[in-house]
Amino acid sequence: MWSVAWHGICDAVGIRVSPQALTACLDHAAIPLDNNATERALRGVAVGRKNHYGSRSERGTQVAALCYSLLESAKLAGVEPAAYLAAATRPAIATPGTVTLPRELVAASAA
Repeated sequence: MWSVAWHGICDAVGIRVSPQALTACLDHAAIPLDNNATERALRGVAVGRKNHYGSRSERGTQVAALCYSLLESAKLAGVEPAAYLAAATRPAIATPGTVTLPRELVAASAA
């Protein structure tokens, strides 16, 4: 099934992929055939990067990455991002170093 040329290309590029990994979606219906959900989630990051291109500091880039990570985590947890920021900011200002994760808000609202 896998040709010698395919293995040569993989070796040249440095990819280590087993044939089972590439065909896993055929055996398990829960694995999507495409990557659209991930690409849609990253679209906001790409547009934001274009809008504020060149933050000119490594710290600014780290802060942007942290914000994107927290907001996308909130979306995945089913928490409104604006509500998450409001709920997470208050304790962080009152007690520096306090971190509120989106899953903690979901657990608190379920209790």
